[in-house]
Amino acid sequence: MPRLTRKATPVVKDDLPIQEYLSQQKNIVDQHLAEFLPPIEAHPEVIHQAMHYSIFAGGKRIRPILALATGEALEGEPDQLIYLACALEMIHTYSLIHDDLPAMDDDDYRRGQLSTHKKFGDGIAILTGNALLTQAFQLLVQIPLASDLIISVVEGICQAIGTTGGMLGGQAMDLTSQGKSFSHQELQQIHAAKTGALISASVSSAALLSGTSKENHAKLSGYGARIGLAFQIVDDILDAKDPSGRREEPTGKDELHQKATYPALHGLETSQTMATKLVEEAIDQLDFLGSRGEILKGLGRFISVRRF
Repeated sequence: MPRLTRKATPVVKDDLPIQEYLSQQKNIVDQHLAEFLPPIEAHPEVIHQAMHYSIFAGGKRIRPILALATGEALEGEPDQLIYLACALEMIHTYSLIHDDLPAMDDDDYRRGQLSTHKKFGDGIAILTGNALLTQAFQLLVQIPLASDLIISVVEGICQAIGTTGGMLGGQAMDLTSQGKSFSHQELQQIHAAKTGALISASVSSAALLSGTSKENHAKLSGYGARIGLAFQIVDDILDAKDPSGRREEPTGKDELHQKATYPALHGLETSQTMATKLVEEAIDQLDFLGSRGEILKGLGRFISVRRF
């Protein structure tokens, strides 16, 4: 497949309120996702319909927005970063499709609409997840950069979604821990792998593409890892207690399936304190950016602590 040629991707100004920033960046990501996906009418139509259906189910685009914001803070090249951003969202969506399957979390709805397997059947849902994962790596290798840098980015993302400290390993631990007692260390391992690893990779991969130093890359990776863990803790909190009444996914399923969660082990109040502390530690990692780190700080606070 030939490499796509693109017009410059607009950069959102850093003086916007964080919710407006999220909205504008989401629109940018969505526009590019629509272009990067195979046409919905391409043969065989059903798989491409399912890919578009799943991608445009209303996600907030947290992972791609973190990647774009990291690149902006480091003055990276937007036309390179958008490939990474869209690939990350495809990977995330693939994981959600498979998580919703009857053999996994068995969810009939995702973000207020029928989950992919309920809309298209289990077989097409599995293929749709596989197709999005494949499309993501096709995008990554099209990034107009030196091949050794692309290899480093791909290697980091593979680690983040793999079985050793990555998303697949975290999901396996999550499934096998249901109904069993668990320690704080085991719980942290599950969450850091299942959710935190890809969020952290969104930041660290963008930092690699933007040519930051090894020292600053480590600081940004630390920020991403803490934000990722905080994000999952807050998801646990929101599943256990929905104070707004506006949560898109049904609540209480973690308790029903006896999943390993922070509220189950530590209670709601302590879990909230832990999430807040993680975000504070994450933000401390960004001091080297000065004013250029304000958007990343705002995103860290908004996507985790402010959600409850």
